[in-house]
Amino acid sequence: MKHAFLHEQETKKALADFIMNADILSMNKECFAFETKFAEYQNSNDAILFNSGGSANLALLQALKNLGKLKDGDKIGFSALTWSTNTMPIIQLGFEPIAIDCEPSTLNTMSYHLLERLENCDLKALFLTNILGFTGDIQKIQEICKERDIILIEDNCESLGTKLPSGKAGNFGIGSTFSFFVAHHMSTIEGGMICTSNEELAEMLRIVRANGWDRNLSPEQQQKWRQNHNIASEFQAKYTFYDLGFNMRPTEITGFLGQYQMQFLEENINVREQNYLRIEKAVKSNPDFVTLEHSHIDKLSTFAFPFVLQTPELRAYYLDKFINAGIEIRPMIAGNMEKQPFYHKYAKQFFEMPGADKMHSSGFYCGNYPELTEDDLQIIENCIKK
Repeated sequence: MKHAFLHEQETKKALADFIMNADILSMNKECFAFETKFAEYQNSNDAILFNSGGSANLALLQALKNLGKLKDGDKIGFSALTWSTNTMPIIQLGFEPIAIDCEPSTLNTMSYHLLERLENCDLKALFLTNILGFTGDIQKIQEICKERDIILIEDNCESLGTKLPSGKAGNFGIGSTFSFFVAHHMSTIEGGMICTSNEELAEMLRIVRANGWDRNLSPEQQQKWRQNHNIASEFQAKYTFYDLGFNMRPTEITGFLGQYQMQFLEENINVREQNYLRIEKAVKSNPDFVTLEHSHIDKLSTFAFPFVLQTPELRAYYLDKFINAGIEIRPMIAGNMEKQPFYHKYAKQFFEMPGADKMHSSGFYCGNYPELTEDDLQIIENCIKK
């Protein structure tokens, strides 16, 4: 880990000045301004800011349930290689999780994995994770979901800025989530966002975010809800709760930092892509590693260097090299989610998933930061050498 923010000292000074001069630090105009800027960047009609990416995942599923698009017991497919906060909300909200395998060469769930699972599972929704800046053949997955009437949602917390010929990652489903946790593409310390171009979903997400009330809706939306539920006055409306929600509101600090960091976002993504392509050359020269496929991606936006070895034994060898060089490393996200303790406790169905197993046993990653120096990159290259 290098720094919490790109342009760290400048950002911290601006944040200190903002805090000293702000009249309000709870969710207000800075948050709403960040939402507007982020929606424009993502080419989405709406962006709804949350206190974390994990909260965004939970809120997205809760909103779909509130709208009646999902119900208790529905089977929700998810990428087996993912993070806990993508899978836990499926269980927490009363749905049945159905893991779907991944392809090690792309890191991601592919359309053929989805079709294989659909042979014996009737999915109501698919919560697809775009892994570490990479995607699968997401346009084909989108087409399958439309044909089968499957709700497609994306966890795009790791792939902000990744572009395919058919559009930006995060724009293929009814909604997508983003994370601004430290070390992601941009940081608000904690923070998350949901993007959607579905007006009904955006409205419900704002209700879910704030305890189930209507305070952050437009005047027209407020009037609709109050008329539908016979709320006679503004006084009564202040503590009227229309549907299930949480307190997932961000602070003005989140909103300010988000806006401030967005000015550096493209620079951030470009440098990380250049770093990755440089390290990839070293990977391609060593047959111990699996070369990752991204020819279908126009812009590769990854905040990490993911590595997949041919065998678990080779991974152990290279892990030692990285550790001895002082490089901080991580498992390949949560590996095969079916192997996690909580999943064994709550899940009903388990599947053979050789791709996810390989990622679990033979994958790892280290951070890719814009501040990496020539010496830093050379150390990583040396670790990759056979």
